[in-house]
Amino acid sequence: MPKTSDYLDYILEDRFSHIPGIRHRAMFGGFGLYQYDMFFAIVIDDELYFKVGDGNRADYESAESEPFVYEGKNKPVTMSYWKVPEEVLEDPDEIRSWIEKAVDESRLSKKPKK
Repeated sequence: MPKTSDYLDYILEDRFSHIPGIRHRAMFGGFGLYQYDMFFAIVIDDELYFKVGDGNRADYESAESEPFVYEGKNKPVTMSYWKVPEEVLEDPDEIRSWIEKAVDESRLSKKPKK
């Protein structure tokens, strides 16, 4: 597994440099992104995916984004991480907002369900 990638460097240095607390680590054949200690994104196959839940799913659907899907043992597995639209990635204010929402969804998914 690579320690870094050109795409990851682009994301971290060119797109997220104005966002505090961003770090990464290798995982799942790609990279996991954290803001401080909250896991909110994955970078795999030179694509960026953010955590999606009820609070931000409509943003991704209206941008015609799609979830990350991988081939499981017997069938495709759809994860709750959706591709970040290019126009969002290119806008520093917009990407900050989408990161905040993804971090919020990660936080909510960790709370025990009643």
